[in-house]
Amino acid sequence: MSDRPARTIAAGDGTDGVAVAAAVAVLARGGVIAFPTETFYGLGADPVREDAVAAIFAAKGRSAGEALPLIAADAAAARAVAASWSPIAEQLAGAFWPGPLTLVVPVRPGAVVTGVTAGRDTVAVRVPGHPLARALAGAAPGRLLTATSANRSGSPALATADAVERAIGGHVSLIVDGGPSPGGLASTIVDVTGASPRLIREGPVAFDRVLEFLR
Repeated sequence: MSDRPARTIAAGDGTDGVAVAAAVAVLARGGVIAFPTETFYGLGADPVREDAVAAIFAAKGRSAGEALPLIAADAAAARAVAASWSPIAEQLAGAFWPGPLTLVVPVRPGAVVTGVTAGRDTVAVRVPGHPLARALAGAAPGRLLTATSANRSGSPALATADAVERAIGGHVSLIVDGGPSPGGLASTIVDVTGASPRLIREGPVAFDRVLEFLR
């Protein structure tokens, strides 16, 4: 872990172009940023760079082998990372995005490095409800970012920039401070690769709501 603290830049509601540009410069050189989402702060890196993805695992103190979720600027960017996009995926994206519902879809070969998928043939992606998170994804290469929680592995998720700095600041090149995140539950994860949706993790979007919508 580096002894040098991360740089922190205030970003307000996500309309601050200076903060977004600073984040994109870090991403372009393979660095890691921390940023708020509608749940907790996340760690962002370019999902097509092996070195950047490896830096995410180093920041969390976690061995590679666990897939990393992505955030997308919009549904079009999410579809672009998928090898196929089912009618169920389209329906749920239209109903719950932007928001804390992550969809597991077949990954398009070559769309991300293997460290993101942990060698699986699927990828988890969502369009976040936080405007700053969407702005960062929209300005990033490929309009996609990793978005795993900004904490050490096994520790609680963090909801403020100061908490991220204290916990993992030495592993993060830039903390984009958009104010406190709401906290609560991490995003709901639903696998939509089969004929019926399958719950992977319950979160803010109740699985009953998902099933009710599809009915």
